[in-house]
Amino acid sequence: MKETEEIYEEMKNELERRSGAVLSSDGEMSLRLHAVAAELSTLWAQVDWTRCQSFPQTASGETLELHAAARGLERAAAVKAAGSIRFSLDAVRSDAVSVPLGTVCLNAAGLEFETTEAGSIAAGAHSCEVKAEARAAGSAGNVPAGSVCFFSLAPVGVAKCTNANAFTGGSDIESDEALRQRVLESFASLPNGSNRAYYEAAALDTEGVGAVSVQPRARGVGTVDVVVASPSGLPSEATIKAVKTKLEAQREICVDVSVLAPTTVEVPVAAAISVDDGEDFDTVAARVKSAVEQYFNGKLLGKSVLTAKLGSLIFSVEGVSNCTLSKPAADVAISYSQLPVAGTVTISRR
Repeated sequence: MKETEEIYEEMKNELERRSGAVLSSDGEMSLRLHAVAAELSTLWAQVDWTRCQSFPQTASGETLELHAAARGLERAAAVKAAGSIRFSLDAVRSDAVSVPLGTVCLNAAGLEFETTEAGSIAAGAHSCEVKAEARAAGSAGNVPAGSVCFFSLAPVGVAKCTNANAFTGGSDIESDEALRQRVLESFASLPNGSNRAYYEAAALDTEGVGAVSVQPRARGVGTVDVVVASPSGLPSEATIKAVKTKLEAQREICVDVSVLAPTTVEVPVAAAISVDDGEDFDTVAARVKSAVEQYFNGKLLGKSVLTAKLGSLIFSVEGVSNCTLSKPAADVAISYSQLPVAGTVTISRR
């Protein structure tokens, strides 16, 4: 794209060449040329934007979504994390204590989680588990076990709340880069209504799905296993149900399609690092631990954990001057139905 001054200089030089006279920089003709150059620069920018939006490789926003629609794809919307909250009493009671639908609990960061069903602590019982979900969609709702422990307004008689297990399945709205990759991949692997690419495309075009692994004839002729993961890891029950519903409506006749969550394989990671001069070891070690934990997400579905990749990831963290990976000692083989998750991550001095 040409800037105003560049266009002005080109016009000025050409005019001087043809007229044989030097134009004054503050004359009337110069001012008019500047005005024309500004308009041409704006037009040039519009033409350049239009060119970029004409191809999925460079399109963005709503225009990229139109390219996706032409391939039968949609941008994945943000999904709420789901889990359950345990409500407890200080002491057992002879009468039941109800937990209303819509009861709101929070974590230390102020994220709100709302019960999606009514619950009740039975007479003589100390607690009950109630299904809940994050009030706001997005990956921020994927919080660890024991973190949702505050009430917005406690139900009458209830003393404590906590989540015994992590909230999972939350994902952010699909980025332009992720959608663009799916659009381009749709040209490389054309679904024909029965092949692996068909089931992958259909599942990936479902909210909350970040990765898919398809295994034809998994349980014999006429069967297909579709294993799905969320961008953050394990999918929610709602995501699995949505994929099942879509594939049931679109599957081939006489084909048994099963939609499954992956089984997890815990991979402990231990590494010794040395840090650059002037860097604080604890700060760099925290960066490394965070990078490793973020690496183990839903995108690893069905993919083996390679020590070379882990070592490269750690070495690329800001402040790391050298590293030695001791766990895993060798590549960890992962099957199509498995999802590697981070075990204990230990970072020590080298």
